[in-house]
Amino acid sequence: MELVVKHFSELTTEELLEIYKLRVSVFVVEQKSPYQEVDDADRVAYHLWLKDEDGIAAYARALPQGATFPTASIGRVIAVKRRCGLGSKIVEAAIHVAKTKFHANQLTIEAQVYARSLYEKHGFRQTSEEFLDAGVPHIQMQLNL
Repeated sequence: MELVVKHFSELTTEELLEIYKLRVSVFVVEQKSPYQEVDDADRVAYHLWLKDEDGIAAYARALPQGATFPTASIGRVIAVKRRCGLGSKIVEAAIHVAKTKFHANQLTIEAQVYARSLYEKHGFRQTSEEFLDAGVPHIQMQLNL
């Protein structure tokens, strides 16, 4: 499995299409949550994915300070093949990208409630009550690096 890390400006149109197809299929179609999934934060993000012979196996984006929160952030985390460790691998890679590319000392995320334990394994701590985002229960979490 290969890790690919590219800033938005480095993505090919084919890569961008595959990323958007995956994100929309999971966050809009599968989760039945109509919202503007593609946003301007993509332009300042590093997009990272694990790929195998079938294409993207896991995906995340890392965002600089000020893009969505005052701190750096990671988000849009997807593991195509679930319950086999790919989610943890892509979260770990996204944390590393935020540290190295943005010199982040703290990360803030909005996590779907069902994924809380995934982020807690990486040191994130819940910092808000549950709230709905596009009809899906979320919590805010932070990680001090």
